[in-house]
Amino acid sequence: MTAPQSPPQGLLDVRNLVKWFFLRRGLLDWLKRRPPKAVHAVDGISFRIEQGEVFGLVGESGCGKTTTGKTILRLYQPTSGQVFFKPKPEVLEDVKRISGGVIEDYNGYIDIANIPLKFFHPLRRELQVIYQDPYGSLNPRYRVRDTLEEPLLVHRMGDTREERLERVAKILEAVRLLPPEDFMERYPHMLSGGQRQRVAIARALILRPSLVVADEPVSMIDVSMRAELLDLMMRLKEEFGLTYIYITHDLATARYVCHRIAVMYLGKIVELGTADQIIDDPKP
Repeated sequence: MTAPQSPPQGLLDVRNLVKWFFLRRGLLDWLKRRPPKAVHAVDGISFRIEQGEVFGLVGESGCGKTTTGKTILRLYQPTSGQVFFKPKPEVLEDVKRISGGVIEDYNGYIDIANIPLKFFHPLRRELQVIYQDPYGSLNPRYRVRDTLEEPLLVHRMGDTREERLERVAKILEAVRLLPPEDFMERYPHMLSGGQRQRVAIARALILRPSLVVADEPVSMIDVSMRAELLDLMMRLKEEFGLTYIYITHDLATARYVCHRIAVMYLGKIVELGTADQIIDDPKP
């Protein structure tokens, strides 16, 4: 891994992040030895997010905002660039331990864009996602308690099942699914859209992450419920000490929740500023 040219700052420091998707070549391309064509989904963007901030990524469909979120989470492999993240000290020690000292840190920061995936597992506790479609992101065969207990099992959090189910009950209370004993036994089809998204939020938060990527979290929710869910997310941010990357095409909700907004177009950030600056005084 390449050392940073300057010390990383904030909770997340993204530098020249690139994600290209290469297209398959046809027979004629092979015969003529044409290089593969690439879609520049994310094309050299840089930004920094402070601890406790709500950072908005906004833009039209296809601008690269969701790809940016997935690349930061390493759901997509970056083509190039650096993403410096400052995990909790115990998570940093876990990464160093399982890597046998191979992974270097820079004053507590790790370049998560270039760390081998086999060493990435402890960082999943710190980096979570809330998806756009609450029904599609929940296993229809799992009860709510199974959905929320599974991350605890994967990361070996909670020595006994009673401890894990106690944590499940507490997170259901936090997202206002009451009584938790009732909702724990329900399947996704037994919940409304808003309730399913609350379960998705609970699943993202049960591991107590530092950074949550919220990808259009209210776009598929009834309009009457959107403000309520956004208020819930803001309350949970304060309660759990979270930092959000809020991805949306809706400037109204972005202004409602975001401290700063980056506007993306064709894979690049074309404007970055406070929410009020972006909305009230946009670039021509």
